Amino acid sequence: MRELIVEADGGSRGNPGPAGYGAVVLDPVTGETLAEAAEYIGVATNNVAEYRGLIAGLKAARELFPDATVHARMDSKLVVEQMSGRWKIKHPDMKPLAAEAARVFPAGRVRYEWIPRAENKHADRLANEAMDAGKQGRQWQPSASTAGLDSRAARNAAAPAPSGPPGDATAGAARARAALSGAGGGARSGAAPDRGAVSGTGGASDGGLFAADETVAARARASLASAGAAEREASGAAVAGGDFEAEAGVLAHAGQAAAGSVSTPGWGAPDLGAPATFVLLRHGETALTPEKRFSGSGGTDPELSAAGSRQAEAVAAALAARGTVQEIVSSPLKRCRQTAETVAARLGLDVRIEDGLRETDFGAWEGLTFAEVRERYAEDLDAWLASPKATPTGGGESFATVARRVSATRDRLTAAFAGRTVLLVTHVTPIKTLVRLALGAPPESLFRMELSAASLSAVAYYADGNASVRLLNDTSHLR
Repeated sequence: MRELIVEADGGSRGNPGPAGYGAVVLDPVTGETLAEAAEYIGVATNNVAEYRGLIAGLKAARELFPDATVHARMDSKLVVEQMSGRWKIKHPDMKPLAAEAARVFPAGRVRYEWIPRAENKHADRLANEAMDAGKQGRQWQPSASTAGLDSRAARNAAAPAPSGPPGDATAGAARARAALSGAGGGARSGAAPDRGAVSGTGGASDGGLFAADETVAARARASLASAGAAEREASGAAVAGGDFEAEAGVLAHAGQAAAGSVSTPGWGAPDLGAPATFVLLRHGETALTPEKRFSGSGGTDPELSAAGSRQAEAVAAALAARGTVQEIVSSPLKRCRQTAETVAARLGLDVRIEDGLRETDFGAWEGLTFAEVRERYAEDLDAWLASPKATPTGGGESFATVARRVSATRDRLTAAFAGRTVLLVTHVTPIKTLVRLALGAPPESLFRMELSAASLSAVAYYADGNASVRLLNDTSHLR
């Protein structure tokens, strides 16, 4: 029985917004493109576009070989898990699409696999071509597609570089493409925030939440240009716009190389791959928040106040508009769960609970203001401010203990969500700790950060242990 590979993707610039999908049918042995499909579908959500891409890919495969078995590969965890039967389909818009996808081939003839975005570039590019065509008032045409060229260029870049001196133009250009495409190619709002604006598709990114550093992009383009225009034209490669995580990673490695701690082949940065990106959301206000009272994991577990609920709704709308979040993980405390569930309802995602994201246990200080703690427990407070190993009065957690817990949680989540964009709904201390550790800052830096209720920040974690921090403390969604 013939086996085929179907790779599919979809995107929405606004979520919901102008949307399109792309799908490609591949020969599993040769990697040859057997069929392509793409369509602008008007205003829709990212998940709807992804399902439409899957359906189109499966139908294209059936037209080629009705008796084939299919290996469906997508970077949408939601679609893969739902179609595999491991996740329930809760959203009413998804149920008929999933049913239609399941009817294309008989049961048991399609198996599903999640892949990182970096391995789904062909379908992603097709989806962006479809959205670009829709923006111009036309439908996508197969004759205009360059996705296959980009896919072959990516495979060539991943292959061993040609022999020659470090400055060899062909080898240098291959390394440049590998480094710059590591975290993703085309732009779509439904993708992770490492999608800068890429002019090869004319696509717009995620609304500016993680805007790329254009200076870095300019340097990257200049470096690639110096590798030889003829080689780029022959390969069909195009690099433009920017990519927050890829570029930030290049800068991180450049800084380490200058310090002598990283060895990079030739002139190019290493291929960093798609990072795990944690969008860090502090929960909305509780009754204790405006009074600046200690509120940890050892207290009364307060719920969101009316203001906090409004903040959660506002941040949910902001994240839905940007369309970058693919997973949601929350602290088990009520204020975080309520914030996370509000966002999840808007995005059509489930919430995973992670105990390691809970707030510090502040012991006997729970519910007190700083001034009240100073009045009652002055010596303990001074010791706590002076040393990360000191605990609050009554056996709470030290910052050193919290750092170990948060570090272990970070490692588990980065392994579980490599190449994904995950919303972590948590508290002041875990967020500050993640930022501190990513920056390599000392423990006392925790006292020098301000973090508003319902604010957003982000850290991108790469496979080699490096991290890039985006300090937003963004509360624009609350105005």
